[in-house]
Amino acid sequence: MKTCPPCREELERLQLTEAALYRLRDEEIPQRIAFVSDKIFEPSPLRRWMAAFWASGARLGFASAAMLSAAILVSALTRPAPAPVVVAPAPAAVTAATVPEAQIDQRVRAAVEQAMAETEARHVQQTKQLVAELDQSRQRLLVAAQEFEFYQKRDRVRMMASSDYGPPVPADAGDRK
Repeated sequence: MKTCPPCREELERLQLTEAALYRLRDEEIPQRIAFVSDKIFEPSPLRRWMAAFWASGARLGFASAAMLSAAILVSALTRPAPAPVVVAPAPAAVTAATVPEAQIDQRVRAAVEQAMAETEARHVQQTKQLVAELDQSRQRLLVAAQEFEFYQKRDRVRMMASSDYGPPVPADAGDRK
C-alpha cells in the first residue's frame, strides 16, 4: 500500500464508504421491490372471484342447485297445458236412477247365488277327485302290505329250513301261494 498510490486511494474511498454505512441506522431489507408493471400482471377482480368460486365446493353445489331450480321453473312455465279429459255420459238404460232398487237387489242376489253354486260344484268335484286318489293309494298300500307279509313268511320258512332242525328246504318252497 505504501508503494502503490492508486491502491491507497482506493483503500481510503472504501474506508469512507464503510464509515458512511456505519452512520446509517439499521432498517429491514424489503422482501420484494415493486415494479411499475406489477399492476399489469395482477389478475382482474373478476378473474380473482372466478378462481375463488371454482375452488369452493359449497359454492359450486349452490350454483348447481340454483341452475336446476331455474330449469325446473322454466320447464313448468313453458310446458303446454294438458288437454282436458272429456267423460262421456253413461247410457240412460244403465244408470241407477232408471233401474228400481228392487231390481238391483234381485240381480245382486242372483249373481251371488250363481257364484255360490259354481263354487260348491267345484268343491264337490275336487272332493270326489281326492277321495278317488285316496282309494287308489289305499289299494296300493294293501297290496304292498300283502306282499310284505308273503316275503316275511317265506323268509321265516327259509330260516327254519336252514337251521339244524331238519333237512334243507328248496329255495322255491316258500314261493308258492
